[in-house]
Amino acid sequence: MGANAEHKIHPPAGHSEPVRWIGREPAPLESLIAPLPPQTSDSEGGGSARGKWIAAAVAAAILAAVGLILWRGHTADPALTTLASQQTIPLVSVTSPGVTSVTSTVTFTGTISARYDMPIGIEGDAGRIIGVYVEAGDHVKRGQMLAKIDESVWQPQVNRLAASLEQAKAQAALSAAEYRRAAAVESAGALSAEEIEKRRALSVTDAANVKVAAAMLAEAQARLARTRVVAPADGTVLTRKAEVGQTASPGGEALFRLASGGEIEMRGQVAEQDMAVLTVGQPADVRLVGSTQPFAGRVRLLGAIIDPQSRLGDIRIALKPDPALRPGAFARGSVSVSKAERTILPQTAVMSDSKGAYVFVVGAGDRVERRGVQVGGTISAGIIITNGLTGEERIVTTAAGFLRAGEKVAIAPPSVTEASAS
Repeated sequence: MGANAEHKIHPPAGHSEPVRWIGREPAPLESLIAPLPPQTSDSEGGGSARGKWIAAAVAAAILAAVGLILWRGHTADPALTTLASQQTIPLVSVTSPGVTSVTSTVTFTGTISARYDMPIGIEGDAGRIIGVYVEAGDHVKRGQMLAKIDESVWQPQVNRLAASLEQAKAQAALSAAEYRRAAAVESAGALSAEEIEKRRALSVTDAANVKVAAAMLAEAQARLARTRVVAPADGTVLTRKAEVGQTASPGGEALFRLASGGEIEMRGQVAEQDMAVLTVGQPADVRLVGSTQPFAGRVRLLGAIIDPQSRLGDIRIALKPDPALRPGAFARGSVSVSKAERTILPQTAVMSDSKGAYVFVVGAGDRVERRGVQVGGTISAGIIITNGLTGEERIVTTAAGFLRAGEKVAIAPPSVTEASAS
């Protein structure tokens, strides 16, 4: 490898700075610090003394400042210390709710229905409707005609069978008379025993033919009667599907739906846990959607089973007939099951976790403790507590979610509204 040659540099005349050679190795530290010029006069000595005094004064001021800072750190202002310690204590609002008279109710939804919804169709052969005599909403009596099916086929058959019955009756009367005459001359020997027996058999046969003809006529009359669709009971017509000219057939869509007796009820479903507190005969209130008017009723029936999928049970509320209660309308029902004195808390005071619902109670020494409670429901005033509190405790209403059991708290003064309410 090659190397660069080092050249010597001669300093100018009269310059006392030592000569340094430029090389690859770093120069020693001593060579980097320029030497102080020598002091050669008294005036220069006086200036150096003043500089020493200034430096000493600055150093003393710095030491005094550091000492003052350290001293203030050991003797802090008591007012500031108290404020800082107060900021570490949570500030909470508390309430002593007492007890309130609460009526427990079970609410549910459902629809208005006819108590006995009777579908009405035709029972005979298929036929064309030639007349409809009622409309939906009409009140009908038992046996009243609702619609009529074409009877042009069945009426002639009835007439023919009626005539056949008359013929059979006449023939039976003739045979019976001949048998009576033969029996009268039997003792005289005018007719043989065989002839008399034939006349008796003919009389019995003709009497049986009368019965056959009467049965056939009755069947035809029944078929003719089925061409008339009549109301099976007193009630109100709910729907009408029959139209003139329509072909009706057995097993098809019902022509009419009838509310037997005009009785109306609400059919709904109740939660599984509420079924145990309900009994048949309890008073109930039913409200239609968009209406504030309650309709009084009573629990008529409770379902015998709970749906395993929805966990709901059936309930039926018997209602008095009213024009506003139309079957199919959506309604909301409520049943009052009990009345008791309960504690009511704001929703912010009640919390829950894996262990259940709980509140924080401020105890002795303003320290909070966790208290498990049982929630009985929710009303507009707050959450109903059925177990765990007497109502005289100081319950934390705000900031409860940030507290720990045993923590010391500061209680905020009551607001103007709370003070005036108390």
